[in-house]
Amino acid sequence: MVVNSMRLDKFISKATELSRKESKKIMHAGEIMVNEQVVKDPGLHVDIVNDEVMWGGEPLSVAAGNRYILLHKPEGFECTLKAKEYPIVTELISVPELGSLRIAGRLDVDTTGALLISDDGGWLHRVTSPKHEHAKTYELTLADAMDSDAQGNAVKEVAEGILLEGDHEETKPAVLEFIDATHARLTLEQGKYHQVKRMMGYFGNRVTELHRASIGHINLEGLEKGDSRFLTPEEVAKF
Repeated sequence: MVVNSMRLDKFISKATELSRKESKKIMHAGEIMVNEQVVKDPGLHVDIVNDEVMWGGEPLSVAAGNRYILLHKPEGFECTLKAKEYPIVTELISVPELGSLRIAGRLDVDTTGALLISDDGGWLHRVTSPKHEHAKTYELTLADAMDSDAQGNAVKEVAEGILLEGDHEETKPAVLEFIDATHARLTLEQGKYHQVKRMMGYFGNRVTELHRASIGHINLEGLEKGDSRFLTPEEVAKF
């Protein structure tokens, strides 16, 4: 059951990333209004769904329950919790408490496509665990053209499983489809480190562009790069 009641000082802290001490300070200064009334009592419990909390004329909010988000990741963003060389993907999402969100199946900085983000750890595990068999489909561009014989050999070997350099077990059977000599679609149920790029490297080729088109039953229809949306309850339940 979702509990919607929360102490006001805790609410302010979670909504603003201020400390509880700092939250109490702005309350004592008369800067916080609850339902159009100035409130200085940090112990007051507010309904995080129905009560209106304002600071400096701006509304504050925190999440009620778990969030399940689909993001169309563009190039140039890292799937990490703290920025290193590039901005992080959560900067593209406008929701409170970004720090509690985690990513299911990271994408490289130069890779685009479907990214599922949530604060529900059990759900994220079900999305990424190979035993749950949620297929992921990638669209890729290759550096070197492959003739029909090379394509046929690659399709056959991928369907049977291949042993990647540094691994001790073959990849799980996957489906490789060639669109033309330099473009292909790969559907797999695993998430090994740099798996798609390494699989193409196995055949002496290099991936120059990579896009994750779908995760399980979820695709990017209607989402431009950088856009996101919440999953429906029906979509969440299918994982």
